[in-house]
Order: sequence, then C-alpha cells, then structure tokens
Amino acid sequence: MTNQPYIVTVSSEKGGVGKTTLATNLAVYLKALNEDLPVTLFSFDNHFSVDQMFRIGRTHGEGEVADLFSDRPLREIVELGEYGVQFIPSSRDLSRLRNRLDRVDILGRILGRSGLQGIVIIDTRPDLDVFTQNALFASDRVIVPVKDAPSLENCRNLYAFFDRLQLSRRAIRVLPCLLDSRVHYSGTFKDSYQLLKGYAINRGYRCFEGYIAKSPKVESLNTNPEGRVYPILTHGRNTDVHLQFAHLARQVYLGAQEDDQRRLAEIMTATQAESTRNEAAYRERCSRVHPTCLVCGRPLRTDGGVSEAGYFAETSDGRVLGFMDDDCFNQLALTHFHGVAPTATAEDTLKGFFRESAAQAYFVLHRKPGTSGFFRQELSFYRFDRQGLEVSHKSIPLDSLPRSADLQQLLSNTIASADGRLGEEFLLIRKVHSDTPEEILTTGEYAALQTAAEKIRRQLP
Repeated sequence: MTNQPYIVTVSSEKGGVGKTTLATNLAVYLKALNEDLPVTLFSFDNHFSVDQMFRIGRTHGEGEVADLFSDRPLREIVELGEYGVQFIPSSRDLSRLRNRLDRVDILGRILGRSGLQGIVIIDTRPDLDVFTQNALFASDRVIVPVKDAPSLENCRNLYAFFDRLQLSRRAIRVLPCLLDSRVHYSGTFKDSYQLLKGYAINRGYRCFEGYIAKSPKVESLNTNPEGRVYPILTHGRNTDVHLQFAHLARQVYLGAQEDDQRRLAEIMTATQAESTRNEAAYRERCSRVHPTCLVCGRPLRTDGGVSEAGYFAETSDGRVLGFMDDDCFNQLALTHFHGVAPTATAEDTLKGFFRESAAQAYFVLHRKPGTSGFFRQELSFYRFDRQGLEVSHKSIPLDSLPRSADLQQLLSNTIASADGRLGEEFLLIRKVHSDTPEEILTTGEYAALQTAAEKIRRQLP
C-alpha cells in the first residue's frame, strides 16, 4: 500500500438501507482479515452506533468528528476501540460547520495530511449534504447499499455528482442489502437480489459480488440491556449474513491491496499545484500595489510587504490597486460626503464611529450617470454592506473641489484620466487590518472581494 490510506465511503440518499450496520461491521471484518491492517472508522450521522460498538468502557474521549475540521491533530481525536478498530467519536451537531465547508476537497486535504494508514471507512447521512460530498470526493471506493427499487433509483444523484466533478464512476459499487431471501419470483429474476442486480446493471452501475440478507438475528444485536451494539463477527456466526460480510470484506481488502493509486494522493498533488498557483498570483498582485498612499502619497510598499494602512482600493478594471492610510480615507469620506469640517469639535468621535462601521462595509466611488463633461461631472459615493447590498449613496460636483484636494489626488491615482475626466470604471474600497493589510491580496480574501465587486457592479446605474 502507499503512504495514503484507502478511503471507503458508505453512502445512500435513502434511509434504512443498512449504511451504519454495513460500515461498522465491515471495519470489524477487515481487521479480522489482517490484524496488522490499521482500520479507522467515523460517521457523519448522529446516531452514535459507532461509539456504542467500539468504545472501550464508559469514558468518553476528548474529541469528536466535528474536530476533524478544526486545527486539532488527528491523534488527539482518534480512539483505539474494541476489536482493534480505531474510531472518531460521533458528534451531536455538525450543522454549525456546514458554512465552513465551502469546497468538496476539504476532508480529502485533512485526511491527506492526517498520517492515517490502512483503510478508513466513512459512514454518511442519508442525503448528499456537504459532509457526504466531501466524503465521496475523497473516496477510493464508494459502497451504495440498496434494498429496493426506490433506493436504487436514488443512485442517480450520486452518479450525477461524480459526473459533475469529473470523477471516475469506477469507484462506485452497488450492494443489495437487507434483502429478504424468502421472497422468490417466477420469470427471469428468481429473487430480489437478481432483480436489483439486473436493474443496476441495466443502468450501467457496477455491483459487488453477493448481497447482505435481512436477518432478525443481526437486527437484535443493536438492542440489549448493556446498551451496546455487537458485531456480526462475534455474535452472528451462525447466520448467512456472517458469510456474506466475510465475502464483502475480502472484496474490499483485495481492492485496497491491488489499487496503488490513492485518491488522497491525487488530492494532495492537486492541492500543491493550486498552492503554487495561488502563491504566484498573490506575488503578482503584490507587485502591482501602488507604492504610496493613494490619497496623501506617503510611501507604503516595502520589500517586506505593505506597511501600516487602513483601506484597500482597486479599480473595477483591475488596472490600479493600492492602499490608503486609515486617517486619510476617514477624513476624506467625512469631509466630502458627510459634511464634517476637519476642525469640527466632534471630528474625533465621528472618525471613531465611521472607522468602526467601515469594518462591515464596502465603499465605491463612481461617476454619476449622465455627467460626461469635466466641469459638469459629479461623483457618487456608495456604501454597501458585507453582503454587497446598497446601504446609501451621495453625489457631489467635482468642479467644486480644488485641484490639490485629497479626493482629487485619489481620483487621479485611480479612476480619473490625465485631464481629470472620470470613465466607466469604479473604485472599490475595503477596510483592512492595519497590521497585515496585504492579507486582502491572498487567494481567499481576494476572491471574496471580487465576488462582492461583481455583485456591486450589477447594482450600479
């Protein structure tokens, strides 16, 4: 095997098809096949069957599945459980993390850096939510349990997900599960296993060899006075399901042995390439930063980056980008668009209020529509909220400003031509952290800025 683990995800949008029974028992059978094989299991569902089967004693661990997406080292949240299986305790509430998972490769990156070995099994919720999508994206093998025609029909969405992201369908295997072996048909298909397998093949789906039968004995292993969930390997050896799980485990084990191209290795290679591209793009943006404050002309750019600045500004065509001193822009906005004289008694108080509220806003300078001649031009000052929705705007005539005014200096550095005329471009302004102003040029921050700029562009007249 390679240095990366083999990821097996059990997934179906249909509930009650045996996903968790499949995931937990598969872990036990794989460990029985090879005691030296590291097997790790966790679940994105919140029913705690994983904990009930594998936890040793009644002491709860210090970590849970939600901690996968924090900065905690994996060794702090993985527990060694019964039967030699490692597991990550389940979480009662993963919903608070949904907004943080804005990409499908986040889990893959985490597992790729985790140091886990052997086989990792992921039990998912009965829907294609962001956690399931992340698990699928990281998978070398996806097991899709189906027990009837509706659950087989739901496979379409899973395959569509793979097609949309240009992932190989070869990773997916359908497994008829919880079938009643007493049911027989007359005709081509003799029983429900043959029927479901025939339907699956007709749709172009690959299937595992064999199936998992419905068994009252197996179902009883989830309910007992001890509050435990017992595995089929130790408590159901006299059932057909025991042999069926053994057969399934061998297929998964051999697949892991024969497949030397790990999905996580692909993800980490792509991650490194993306990191290289992002670093190059960041350096390119930094190289284009205007060397001085766009308002007062104080030098800002140094070899080590950008010195203290309070605001970032970029023209909508990307031609000019730069920074402004905090006081420079605050004073400019208060003087020209809020009518506060620089000598006003309440100036410091108003500056403090403006600075605080500016942290939650975007500002835009743009020529007022219909003002094309220089002496008749008016400048509109817009304020947008963090979602990019307009809050207010005000317009002023440009010919009332002295040529040496701070606003004229800002405009000449950005959206005004040499003769002072304003074009179609607008200037987007955003508050930045004064200690690390260049952070706004990093990939994530800059992408968010561009998204806001596009939303604002659609609203400007």
